[in-house]
Amino acid sequence: MMSALIISDGKPGHFNQSIAYCKHLGLDYEILEVAYKSKTHKAFSYLLDRLGIYSKSLFSKNPKPKAQGLSFIVSTGSTTYYANKLLAKKWSLPNIAILHPKGYRLDFTHIFCPFYDHPPQRNNITELPLNLCAADPAFFQDQAARFATQHTPKKPAIGIIIGGPNAVSDIDPEQIRSQLTQIFALTEGMERWVTTSRRTPPEVEQIIESFPFDYQLINSRDPYNPVPAFIQLCERLFVTSDSASMLSECASFGTAKVEILMNRQTKSPNKFEELIHGLEDLGAVHVFDGTLGTADTKIDLSELLRKQIAGLSLKFN
Repeated sequence: MMSALIISDGKPGHFNQSIAYCKHLGLDYEILEVAYKSKTHKAFSYLLDRLGIYSKSLFSKNPKPKAQGLSFIVSTGSTTYYANKLLAKKWSLPNIAILHPKGYRLDFTHIFCPFYDHPPQRNNITELPLNLCAADPAFFQDQAARFATQHTPKKPAIGIIIGGPNAVSDIDPEQIRSQLTQIFALTEGMERWVTTSRRTPPEVEQIIESFPFDYQLINSRDPYNPVPAFIQLCERLFVTSDSASMLSECASFGTAKVEILMNRQTKSPNKFEELIHGLEDLGAVHVFDGTLGTADTKIDLSELLRKQIAGLSLKFN
């Protein structure tokens, strides 16, 4: 069996995509965390990459993994790409980049990135319809079992996942109030569950608490994450539009119909809008407009990734 070395910057939203890549392909992996000595050292890495010079002296963390038994290197995020290349060249291993490694030369063995990154058309780049996310059904089953120790459903349920502002959108408390009022009216006879995120503003939390939810989690007071259980158990999911990873996860797993609660866009067009429109075209999500949609297509990237790695089999052997 092939084994991968995952280069991590310590950000779950990044290294979890590398882990998901390995899990989609059923590969063993180990994780190596790296960090630059400073922002200046990271900036210098772009120049050195252009010059084809690779030096471990830029990093404050220099663990020494062994190349023995490794088949390739994979990483996600700008802090990881230079280290990915450094070790790949040192050990003569193929390497994979996830997301668009902007600013670096695109001479990885292969690059997988969402279509909304608008990568150039190259033989070593594959566009993905959404973000990579964990591909282990047992994980969602385990999380559903854990959730059952906190709340025992008595009726079919809908789940509402509230995020917050991001670089291109803002979350309007009164719009959330209006959307929740509509959702309650449309889901009579069902349990309503809600969870917030670390980015949810206090004024939105207050509005959420004014509604009679059957299950409610306010992230600022309780770090438990019920989202995997929601994905596994709910018949319908309502998700705010501010997290590409959350949208991707809801469109990939479970059986729920998915409704998108659009935040107020402060910059348009943007990658979140592009992702949502793409998922709409695939029948994976419906933008909530006061009515309930039927979008429940789940997108499985495993076949696409296996096909691509099969095409690289000579390089990996």
